[in-house]
Amino acid sequence: MAVKPVPEEYPRVTPYLCVDGAADAIDFYVSVLGARERTRMPAPGGKVGHAELELGNAVVMLADEYPDMGFRSPKAVGGTPVTLHVYVEDVDAVFAEALARGATELSAVKDEFYGDRVGQFEDPFGHRWSVASHIEDVSAEEMEKRAAEAMRGMDPGAGNG
Repeated sequence: MAVKPVPEEYPRVTPYLCVDGAADAIDFYVSVLGARERTRMPAPGGKVGHAELELGNAVVMLADEYPDMGFRSPKAVGGTPVTLHVYVEDVDAVFAEALARGATELSAVKDEFYGDRVGQFEDPFGHRWSVASHIEDVSAEEMEKRAAEAMRGMDPGAGNG
């Protein structure tokens, strides 16, 4: 039997997070996002050499940072340009739990024009998360109208900025 180049139990794209404090991060993601730990490989010095978490049908890999190997966390490099987006059953409860466990609010939970209720936070390890619950199915026609209105609201030259 031939080995499949893309294993069935892994999605095509899998984020790999570098974390200063991977064990604590795993606890945070399990508690806040409902992740399920599927593997953890210890490394010298009590570090996590590799771990895998399942979030629904997604996989997130992570490990402690190893600066000597060029594997550095967001805090070590001054932040991250990446935001991970996760759909959850109850965005308000997840967001509140994240803040209670040390996350920093980046944008409060609110209903968005595209039919999601969304909030954004930075976890205690420097990774940014957008959490959302889908609350409304929006037709393509309505989406176009709402998007145009939202963009007008963001234009400082439109008399509202």
